[in-house]
Amino acid sequence: MTTNGTPQEARAPEEPTAEDLLNAVGPAFGKLRRTSLLEVENPISAKDLSRTLVLGLVLEHTRDSEKEITVGAVAELLGVDPSVASRMVTDNIKAGYLLRAASQQDGRRTVLHLSPEGTELMARFRRHQRAAFEYITADWAERDRLEFARLMLKYVDSLGRLKERGQAGG
Repeated sequence: MTTNGTPQEARAPEEPTAEDLLNAVGPAFGKLRRTSLLEVENPISAKDLSRTLVLGLVLEHTRDSEKEITVGAVAELLGVDPSVASRMVTDNIKAGYLLRAASQQDGRRTVLHLSPEGTELMARFRRHQRAAFEYITADWAERDRLEFARLMLKYVDSLGRLKERGQAGG
């Protein structure tokens, strides 16, 4: 109501512009990481969540039996100093999630493998991620959930191809 007693017209919220949407993407990615501990079925501890960064890289890069991953590769893939990667790897080894082994390609190198416990943690983490996605998007239309999932996978695939396209930072 206005001060003179006549009803005030309700205004529809303005649709965000393309510029507004694109500017909001970066902060949205930051919120995704901060909310990843969402309490859903079988939550992952904060410590194990950080461990899954390293375990995920090892899992991803050793699926092909020809590939091997070292502490140096972990540092490069995470974009951290080798000493930081070494501490992260050591923490995973002490927790029983990673194993060190001699390289089958070069016996002078040490490579990393997931232990059975590391494999189980990653399976539990994947289930947690799926449950969190389903919980967060529970009130979305099914086609919207699937379209978001499809576009997220497309985004990640494009991210993986940056070096091939010569656009990776550096």
